[in-house]
Amino acid sequence: MPATWKVPSESPVAPLACCTLDITLAEQQRLTAMFKALGNVTRFAIVKYLVTHPDCITGDIVEFLPIAQATVSQHLKVLRAAGWIQGTILGPATSYCLDTANITWFRTKVGKIF
Repeated sequence: MPATWKVPSESPVAPLACCTLDITLAEQQRLTAMFKALGNVTRFAIVKYLVTHPDCITGDIVEFLPIAQATVSQHLKVLRAAGWIQGTILGPATSYCLDTANITWFRTKVGKIF
């Protein structure tokens, strides 16, 4: 801190709280992991695609996005680990859809913060 800056001992007016941060460390880590996963443009596009195309397989997403199948698979792995999507194995393919329980949890937590 610069020598001229002083921490006020008491503020005459307390600022109004704009949000509540009443979440546990585990919830905070889960929430930041979900935000981080959506912070990638390609992963965000995959989530948007799954909103209107539930229960699609990797090949469907590859046809929609201009990237390789291996890259799509890696993005799906990150989204799944973060809780945005879930997959059901159907023979040689996996059918992906949004994980509505985790998305509901995410929306509730974000709503409590902001």
